[in-house]
Amino acid sequence: MTETTPVDITVTGTAGRMGQMLVQAVRENPACRLVGATERAGHPWIGRDLGEAMGGPAIGVKVEDDPLPVFARSRAVLDFTSPAATVAHAALAAQARLVHVIGTTGLEGHDLDKLEAAARHATVIRAGNFSLGVNLLTVLARRVAAALGEEFDIEIVETHHRHKVDAPSGTALMLGEAAAEGRGTTLAEARLPAREGITGARPAGGIGFAALRGGDVVGEHEILFAGPGERIALRHIASDRMLFARGAVRAAIWGVGQKPGEYGMTDVLGLS
Repeated sequence: MTETTPVDITVTGTAGRMGQMLVQAVRENPACRLVGATERAGHPWIGRDLGEAMGGPAIGVKVEDDPLPVFARSRAVLDFTSPAATVAHAALAAQARLVHVIGTTGLEGHDLDKLEAAARHATVIRAGNFSLGVNLLTVLARRVAAALGEEFDIEIVETHHRHKVDAPSGTALMLGEAAAEGRGTTLAEARLPAREGITGARPAGGIGFAALRGGDVVGEHEILFAGPGERIALRHIASDRMLFARGAVRAAIWGVGQKPGEYGMTDVLGLS
């Protein structure tokens, strides 16, 4: 591929709010080209021109419910759908040797195992958040956690709009994983259960989470290191969802030409 050849991209789940933003981000970037759009079977957008379905002029891309032929004409796929759909997409992306950019949240261990298997053949770029600021925050969280001892308790507080269905957010978990790595452990070992009722004293070395929901908040994340006599707070506020979409497009473009494997946004940004 030459530098002037645009990357052919498919967007999955195009009827959703994030799906439509991904479509917009692809179409506004001259380094890529929208060649496919998918939705679940039975969705009213199936068979329609995507531009018209989104309330604008026709763009010459039809919404389809079978991702296989759509993936076959693509170099990269942007996927902010559901865990089940993403796992299914990953198998198809592996067959087609595509760049699979994943922003889906709520993935569990068995889902991640399947994504790891798909990454033997596909370039999988998965992130809880595709913004530059959050990924810088992740790097800082890892370094601060490594510098501070267990006398500093770690709490991660995230706030999102009232329609978000999973908690903690993928970004909060990403921050927790970074902090755990900085302390030489894993989030699975350090994560504290949700608090309710008589919980007893906070155990040392744990990483706690609080999830707030309300209004139309795009996304706010704070990681708090609370020690004896002082607190350190690192915070990121997102005010425009398009920053996530543009970051995902940037990841797709970066991924073309990379070897199969699992990558994160810190790899894309050169922060690893």
